[in-house]
Amino acid sequence: MFKEYLDFSSFPEVVLKEEKERILKEYYDAIFFKDFVERHKLKSFSVANLIFSYFFQNFSAEISVNRIVDFFKSQGLKMGKNTIYDYVEKLQDTLAIFFIRKFSKKVSIRELWPKKVYICDTGISRILRFSENIGKMMENAVFLELLRTINTNPLLEIFYWKDYQQNEVDFIIKEGLNVKQLIQVSYASSKDEIEKREIKALIKASEQLNCKDLLIITWDYDDELKINNKKIVCKPLWEWFI
Repeated sequence: MFKEYLDFSSFPEVVLKEEKERILKEYYDAIFFKDFVERHKLKSFSVANLIFSYFFQNFSAEISVNRIVDFFKSQGLKMGKNTIYDYVEKLQDTLAIFFIRKFSKKVSIRELWPKKVYICDTGISRILRFSENIGKMMENAVFLELLRTINTNPLLEIFYWKDYQQNEVDFIIKEGLNVKQLIQVSYASSKDEIEKREIKALIKASEQLNCKDLLIITWDYDDELKINNKKIVCKPLWEWFI
């Protein structure tokens, strides 16, 4: 049932009816046309369509504007960075696409690209998926749940962390002046399936950000790890939701 939730989303109509993919396609088209193209009176339908579909296909990933420019070049289209910036900024108004910033004490770094992208519903991505990546869907689901917590605690902020050696932590939870929690998301059902780089990044970020609350959200692995005198809690995603 949880796998079905990730695959098809939790829109009531999608859950209750049989024609799930048709309904999801209607939702996708409605968001694209009404909330993106018509609302912002976008001039180029083809550019809008490419950018919109690009983000829905590349959720739970770090994306830079240069990467989008290269994508357009690969499609035989030449678009200026300013135009792409403008279209990408308007994406956020749809509330279908969300960006989170890289954690840094310097505002100049926080506000720059690259950023990580997430979507409002993993089921809608089914319209454009070429493969099933449960890890990415898990990460997106965690982001949405974290976003909901901001409704009850507006002081919370969500970032991701990445250093110059490309060590990365999926989510940094900041409250006020303090980093409250570090979270990795891993499609793992045993300790052996958790990648060493995920643990290494978590430990390194813990030391740099002075945060002791370390969590790895797994598919079906529940345990506590002791590494370098640090405790890492491993908890299945379904249990973390509850």
